Amino acid sequence: MKITNSDLNDLPTIFDLYRIATGYMKSKNQVAWPEFQEELVVEAIEEKKQWKLVMDNEIACIWTITFRDELIWGADVEPAMYIHRIATNPEFRGRNLVKHLVDWADGYCIENKLKYIRMDTVGFNKGLIGHYEKHGFTFLGTKELGNTNGLPEHYREGPVCLFQRDVRKAT
Repeated sequence: MKITNSDLNDLPTIFDLYRIATGYMKSKNQVAWPEFQEELVVEAIEEKKQWKLVMDNEIACIWTITFRDELIWGADVEPAMYIHRIATNPEFRGRNLVKHLVDWADGYCIENKLKYIRMDTVGFNKGLIGHYEKHGFTFLGTKELGNTNGLPEHYREGPVCLFQRDVRKAT
């Protein structure tokens, strides 16, 4: 298993995984992702904020990170990593990829002196809330976003569930 930044050669796989994730969300009657603009993903790759977890020489999971998320979290001053757009290759489901991602995030945050790992999801999905809580995240509740300009379209579809986890040293 290896975690590294995505590169431009990964674009077809990234968009395939987004389409698969969106289809899965729709099949579960959840708020689904829109089709993300290529420029958004290319920018994340160029800024070294698009990541991938590779297993058996295949991309098993992708996600993006940022260090400020004012449109969702407000003008918070606490140093944090915000994780977005986690998408899993269905061939690798059941392999506890979120645990691997969170372990990596802990190490990254320690190295970069960040205090929290934060995530959000649109819509009230009890299964996903429980899944993230199982990985040490605290469900902080829901938040109605006043201004969604600058956010992907799905943020207009309902309240945002907020999750936070203190950074932990490896055990």
